[in-house]
Amino acid sequence: MSEAQTARTDGDILRCWPLWRQLRPHLKAEEFLPRVRRQQAAHGYTLVFLEEGGAAVCAAGWRVAEFLAWGRVFYVDDLVTDEAARGRGHGRRMMRWLIAEARRLGCDELHLDSGHQRLAAHGVYHAAGLRITSHHFSLPLA
Repeated sequence: MSEAQTARTDGDILRCWPLWRQLRPHLKAEEFLPRVRRQQAAHGYTLVFLEEGGAAVCAAGWRVAEFLAWGRVFYVDDLVTDEAARGRGHGRRMMRWLIAEARRLGCDELHLDSGHQRLAAHGVYHAAGLRITSHHFSLPLA
C-alpha cells in the first residue's frame, strides 16, 4: 500500500475516474478531466489518491479557502473509497493524511459535507474526530 499521492498528470487524474463514477454518478467520463483542471486553475483544487495493487482505491479532492466564520479552512470537496475495497482502512488512512496536510498548511479547521445517507462514511469521519456542526442547504438553479 502506498502513501497518498497527488494526481498531477492527466493520467493520474484519469486513474481516479472509476472512483468518482461511484461517488458522482451524474458526471460523464469526458467531463471529469476538464472539470478537475478548471477547479485546479480557479480554486487550487488538489486531488490525492491511495493505491493498492497498482489501482487507485481511495481518493480525495480538497482546497484551502478563507471564511469569515471559520478562518483558513481545508475543505474536502470529495472523498471516496472504491466499493470493492471498503472496510480495509483506506478511508481512515486518507482522513489521517488529510488532517495532517491541513495542519501542515496552517489551516484553522477541516470541513467536509457528506450526504445524509452515507452512514458508513460518517462513521469514518466521527472516528477521525470530525463533528456535525451545521446543516448544509442548497438550491438547484438550473
